[in-house]
Amino acid sequence: MDKNKIIVFDTTLRDGEQSPGCSMNTEEKLRVALQLEKLGVDVIEAGFAAASPGDFDAVSQIAKTIKNSSICSLSRAIENDIKQAGLAVSHAPKHRIHTFIATSPIHMQYKLKMTPDEVIKRAIHAVQYARTFVDDVEFSLEDAGRSEIPFMKEVMDAVISAGATTINLPDTVGYRLPNELGAMVKELSEFANNRAIISVHNHNDLGLATANTLAAVLNGARQIEVTINGLGERAGNSALEESVMAIKVRKDVFGDLYTSINTPEIYATSRLVATITGVEPQQNKAIVGKNAFAHESGIHQDGVLKHQETYEIMRPEDVGVIKDSTLILGKHSGRAAFKDKIIQLGFDTVSDEELNIVFERFKNLADKKKDITDDDVRMLITDEALNHDKIYELVGLQISDCSSGMPMAAVSIKYEDKIIKDAGLGDGTMDAIFKTIDRITGFAGELKDYKVISVSEGKDALAKVTTRVSFEDGSQSFVGHGLSLDTMQATANAYLGALNSYLSQKNRLTKNCGHQV
Repeated sequence: MDKNKIIVFDTTLRDGEQSPGCSMNTEEKLRVALQLEKLGVDVIEAGFAAASPGDFDAVSQIAKTIKNSSICSLSRAIENDIKQAGLAVSHAPKHRIHTFIATSPIHMQYKLKMTPDEVIKRAIHAVQYARTFVDDVEFSLEDAGRSEIPFMKEVMDAVISAGATTINLPDTVGYRLPNELGAMVKELSEFANNRAIISVHNHNDLGLATANTLAAVLNGARQIEVTINGLGERAGNSALEESVMAIKVRKDVFGDLYTSINTPEIYATSRLVATITGVEPQQNKAIVGKNAFAHESGIHQDGVLKHQETYEIMRPEDVGVIKDSTLILGKHSGRAAFKDKIIQLGFDTVSDEELNIVFERFKNLADKKKDITDDDVRMLITDEALNHDKIYELVGLQISDCSSGMPMAAVSIKYEDKIIKDAGLGDGTMDAIFKTIDRITGFAGELKDYKVISVSEGKDALAKVTTRVSFEDGSQSFVGHGLSLDTMQATANAYLGALNSYLSQKNRLTKNCGHQV
């Protein structure tokens, strides 16, 4: 093992997806996983396979597709959880089971209702059973940040002897300060004495997740568990981009420590995750926020123009940000020039079919929009990929509303080579659109969340709409995406996208029924 290598364990698809409103379907998770592989992530925690048939399917599909990163599934220290995790990741060339049990007094007493001896026995059995499926087993001491160090040493000794290769020390509620967490990691790392890799998973409840992660690295941790854009439960997790770039930029502190992250892919990965989840990083977010490399102060602008390092400690291109964001292409530009541009933006795996569709959408946009930015093109490509399964496709939309009239929507939808038309009234224009789509398709959706952002600046900016909609029993919601110069058309496409996502998963699970053991 390279003692200077920091293993990057990305849990965007598991912990990140647990953020309110961040649920993803299998196709979306697979697209993120492919980008994480391109980013150079060592371990991708693809989900919690035992949580639902949809989660099992997503982990399995990712395991069948990803070749370079290790694919991991989380499981409680319960045999069925571990079995489902083992089966789901079995298709991957490199795979891992990540099992856990709480070790803090408060969790053992009130949540588990187990004695310390019972916890140790359960932990040993979980690791031993996981080893029947994989050689690489990670064990987490949940709520390590509030656990007692002597007891953690007992648990660590037991699970390492049982076959655990990585010991994770989560600050589950984001309680510890950097000096405290660093001291804890140092003591437990020395206790492990190279028998297992020490990992940390820090939550951001006090805004210290990345600081705690870096303190842990300096004190012996050799795996960091992080998410893109810092997504995660409650206040989120340590952001991959922050931890990785801190290690890269501050060589004076971290010395020979390094990660395998392909940092110019950071911005593209951030944008993909934001587009899919509909959760945009705040404008002043470190590394990937829109203002991360912007300088409004005259003093700052003057300094940067004279010498970049006066106010920038890293180059925008180091994380994949291209400062000159106006695409010098127009409606007369050819397909070859467009292809060169999207390759420059990092989309080098787009199929010929996708390229042809996106190129036509670009030409149509160029007829209506004066300046087309790189973000416009990124969004066109991503939107097409996210709406690949077009079971129902919007053909036409006409709306009518006024201050004293009744909101109305006339909708035309293509389904199985047939065009179905209908019109309806609603309590607002959006409500009229949704009710008409429900009547045409025969599926009644319940809107859980709705977001609209402007892709770029100006009156002719593209509108990006993200909806989260539940169908039938409402136990799961599905995300839909829409992109158009017209916000209402983008809204209709996003609502249909959520329905298509639901039907796609339902059809795939029905087809695969009986294959899950």
